[in-house]
Amino acid sequence: MKQTPEKACKKSVGLFFGSFNPIHNGHLMLANFMLEFGPLSEIWFVVSPHNPLKDKKSLLHAHDRYDMVSAAIEHYSRFKTCDIEFHMPQPSYTIDTLTRLSERHPENQFYLLCGTDTLAGFRKWKNYEQILQFYRLLVYPRHGASGGEFATHPSVEMINAPVIEVSSSFIREAIIAGKDMRFFLPPEVFRMIDQKGFYRSI
Repeated sequence: MKQTPEKACKKSVGLFFGSFNPIHNGHLMLANFMLEFGPLSEIWFVVSPHNPLKDKKSLLHAHDRYDMVSAAIEHYSRFKTCDIEFHMPQPSYTIDTLTRLSERHPENQFYLLCGTDTLAGFRKWKNYEQILQFYRLLVYPRHGASGGEFATHPSVEMINAPVIEVSSSFIREAIIAGKDMRFFLPPEVFRMIDQKGFYRSI
């Protein structure tokens, strides 16, 4: 999609929404790829207190998840943690978050990062037409999903990133089973989980 002169002079910021329950190396590998091989200057990890499409009972406390994300990316200046949804009505919806971020940061051009599996169900999102009208989506591949009807939309750019199959749910289940998951997690995150006993009783 061709940028207007106004958009071209703005900082390109990718928004990586997620529960990050917990953040793991797969998240960071994917974000790194999207940053280095996409049109972005920065990526903001938008920690969602409650994803309306997920069961809230399985979530660790929002502030603990935020702290883990902050610890994981602390030493990389092009990654930032964003807690804007902590200050919005719950559950929060992506279009409302995008609107508020755009109002607060008019110097930025925001891009939405998502997988082909998410794009395939994009019609379920609140005001998805507005998202497609005013924002660009950078879409990474997920196994078994092609993106559906919006894969060729002019606001959608497919990024040929590696397919990463590691999931937070897999890590949580492994921790409950007493497995050592240190090599799936940033060292700082593994230490927090181990020291505070996160997920052992979920």
